[in-house]
Amino acid sequence: MIELEGVPELVDPVMVAAFEGWNDAGDAASTAVAHLDREWKGEVFAALDAEDYYDFQVNRPTVWLDGGVRKITWPTTRLSVVRVGGDKPRDLVLVRGIEPSMRWRSFCNELLGFAHELGVELVVVLGALLGDTPHTRPVPVSGVTSDPDLARTMNLEETRYEGPTGIVGILQEACTHAGVPAVSLWAAVPHYVSQPPNPKATLALLNRLEDLIDLRIPLGELAEDARAWQLGVDQLAAEDSEVAEYVQSLEEARDTAELPEASGEAIAREFERYLRRRDGGGPAGPGHATDGGDGTFLRESPSDRTRPPKPLPQEPKPQSPEREPAPEAEAEAEADAESDAPDEGTDTGADTDTGTDPAPEPPKDKPKPKRKPPRRKAEDSDGDGDGAGDD
Repeated sequence: MIELEGVPELVDPVMVAAFEGWNDAGDAASTAVAHLDREWKGEVFAALDAEDYYDFQVNRPTVWLDGGVRKITWPTTRLSVVRVGGDKPRDLVLVRGIEPSMRWRSFCNELLGFAHELGVELVVVLGALLGDTPHTRPVPVSGVTSDPDLARTMNLEETRYEGPTGIVGILQEACTHAGVPAVSLWAAVPHYVSQPPNPKATLALLNRLEDLIDLRIPLGELAEDARAWQLGVDQLAAEDSEVAEYVQSLEEARDTAELPEASGEAIAREFERYLRRRDGGGPAGPGHATDGGDGTFLRESPSDRTRPPKPLPQEPKPQSPEREPAPEAEAEAEADAESDAPDEGTDTGADTDTGTDPAPEPPKDKPKPKRKPPRRKAEDSDGDGDGAGDD
């Protein structure tokens, strides 16, 4: 084992681990830990000896130049620490590496030695698997544990899986036998777009981790990357009718299966995450993202978090007189029309006593039809009682 100097004394530390390989579909899990290390500027303090655990014909070393000097990077697993301040300070021990080729029990025991030395209170192992899930829906993330008590207290599933396993499952069981609380978070990646990267799955894992350890995680540009990834897959699927139909069938199955959950626990969890970010629960860089539950991801700027509330809806305002005259004005206009515009026929006049809205004026580009004023008996000037004067 290669130990680096500067192991700090940590505050309520949580170990977060991810390994490239069989348990890392789309590189979603290892990218999540790399994101934490980059955003919080993690400091590497230890690395496992690559000779003990890796087959270099499977995971080959790489050669690179540093100022004209050739150097070799060996595949291994490194440990770094990040210090998270704020109202609820909590430090993280990040474990990022490659699934070992051999001696898995010794590998896990060595990691547990670091966990014991640093006083780690919880181990969270991230993983990603291929599943029958559509890329257009929120990425499902399941949290499982082998400890029944931990499953009840943290609202997790007690694992019932039987079959082949990877280093994620082995490390979780090793923690359970050593008395260290351990949880694994699994993101389901669409099997028809399994190639890395998959920022949408990475974002889902970080959101779930944030809920689990009650720590606000800076997301940076990850939300925009996730949205761009989904748009790219949308375009590719639209070019193939069979793929589009298959995606639609997955959407229908997913919507039917998760309809009850959409109105309960999932909404409550999303609302709690919103409150935590709005209240500034912990340090975070500019720009955070939320999974709105509808497959869309919106980047949130600092100004968005201080945006004033929307005003309450107001009563609709009456239209301007040019578009709809008042009943009295229209009655006067019609009376003028009756006296100035002779024409055939009769007119009953506007009923202004019923309280009904008058009809709007006809458009200006069309001439208003002329109406002949009604003949009134008071205007019978010839005295013959027919109501009409002499022509």
